[in-house]
Amino acid sequence: MNKYMQIAKELADDNLETNVGGPFGACIVKDGKIIGKGSNHVLKNNDPTAHAEIEAIRDACKNINSHDLKGCEIYTTCYPCPMCLSAIIWSNIKTVYYGNTKEDAEFIGFRDKHIYTNIDKINSENSIDILSMLPLDREETIKTFNEFVAKKDKTIY
Repeated sequence: MNKYMQIAKELADDNLETNVGGPFGACIVKDGKIIGKGSNHVLKNNDPTAHAEIEAIRDACKNINSHDLKGCEIYTTCYPCPMCLSAIIWSNIKTVYYGNTKEDAEFIGFRDKHIYTNIDKINSENSIDILSMLPLDREETIKTFNEFVAKKDKTIY
């Protein structure tokens, strides 16, 4: 498994134990060094924007003292939701490695795919090439999602 995706997955796995948010983790890498990490803290913070990718972006920006993450890559255990994808674009990250798919997230109770479907309807005429979305290590990241499905004390939001 890719070492950066492994770290993202470990962050997601930790959420299975702590119940601070959904089973999502992310890390941001620049020049082979991790500069930011995050896991989903929606429930802990009562903050619907506290997704793993946004938490990782906040951590990275704080650590490098800049709002600009040009030259960075993000490794995330699931295809980013529209909000996170927008934050990734705003922060100038150009490469996203993701584990699970939108469909995987929908299967375990998250509504990303529904949101994307509606956005796709609105934007079907407007296509721009600003980002590379590359699947990576789904066979490993899906394990965390499967454990989430089996959890008795999970909270879907």
